[in-house]
Amino acid sequence: MVSTCSVDLNTVTDVRLARSRADLSALGPTVAPFAGGSALFGEPQAHLTGLVDLMTFDWPALTVTADGLEIAATCTLAELSRLPDQLGWQAHHVFFECCTYLLGSFKVWNVATVGGNISASLPAGPMTSLTAGLDGIALVWRADGSDERMPVTEFVTGNKSNALTTGDILRSLTIPLASLQSRVASRKIALSPLGRSGLVLLGRRAPDDTFVLTVSGGTVRPIQLRYPARPDAARLRDDVLAIDAWFTDPHGAADWRRAVSTVLAEEIRQELA
Repeated sequence: MVSTCSVDLNTVTDVRLARSRADLSALGPTVAPFAGGSALFGEPQAHLTGLVDLMTFDWPALTVTADGLEIAATCTLAELSRLPDQLGWQAHHVFFECCTYLLGSFKVWNVATVGGNISASLPAGPMTSLTAGLDGIALVWRADGSDERMPVTEFVTGNKSNALTTGDILRSLTIPLASLQSRVASRKIALSPLGRSGLVLLGRRAPDDTFVLTVSGGTVRPIQLRYPARPDAARLRDDVLAIDAWFTDPHGAADWRRAVSTVLAEEIRQELA
């Protein structure tokens, strides 16, 4: 697999092609899983001596079921962005929108994977924003051979941290049909026109009037606010201001992110009126 980034993993001497779950037994402290490699090759990994390529599993990228949509961890952003609009899902537009929030070139879109973006667990990861905002469920293959499902909001636990332990991999994300049938609005803001996301907010209003706002990009993990009906402006603003997971980095100060999030949240609330 050719990296789209400039960092060479010159300590790696072995690359294995995974074709069955048993091949994942090679994973360990010095052997990492990889798919597109855009995150893995983005910074030095001097501790690694081997890689296990997940792309050779040949999982179907996108599978529509009676319960919703299953997205393979190895699905690329390019594949996700081309999800056919033929099922009447009101949330369809947000898949392409969140892909554009990565602001990568076509080269990156064609190798970067949904699972890799989420597993990197960077606050600005747009696939985390998308799947968390749509109540996505992550399927984790544990190193002991067991399976575990958990909400994406619980899978990502902090800046560059998640529920994976050594030998585990993220297998897929499932988006429930109720989320796909909901009205959805998203907002992204950055300090420069082509800058890394400083904030990403995704709002969802279900047919039963349930209103969910997911705040990410400016928080160390996705934060979800859930209401039985669309809240009034004052309550939504107060709840957003009460979030305590803001952080400061070169892409935005915590107080700026906190203040701007109230503006974007109100725009979403009005759009979903």
